[in-house]
Amino acid sequence: MSVLEWVRFLVGGGLLLCGLGTFIIEIIGVFRFRYVLNRMHAAAIGDTLGIGFALLGLIVISGLNFTSLKLFLVIVFLWFSSPVSSHLIARLEVSTNEKSGRHYRTKELDEQTQNYK
Repeated sequence: MSVLEWVRFLVGGGLLLCGLGTFIIEIIGVFRFRYVLNRMHAAAIGDTLGIGFALLGLIVISGLNFTSLKLFLVIVFLWFSSPVSSHLIARLEVSTNEKSGRHYRTKELDEQTQNYK
């Protein structure tokens, strides 16, 4: 193996390990937090960042070919779809939660002064 292949292997392996570390932190956050929005935030950040690191590591190891282009398109799709779906689920939780006062408070906009109360 040439030196360039070793460097590519080590960088790709490092990115895969960063993705694995992000997934481990995500799992700890999901099981440790008590409120559903905190759990969802940990899961969404972990998914986006962890999958990004892991697939980027696979792209580096694979080299420049058609497979790496497809993996890059998967990263782009996940970076757009995961935050949008998390935001929609969070809005559903906030609008349907009957015990919202226990976890957060809502602010209403004063119509005359345009300031929050």
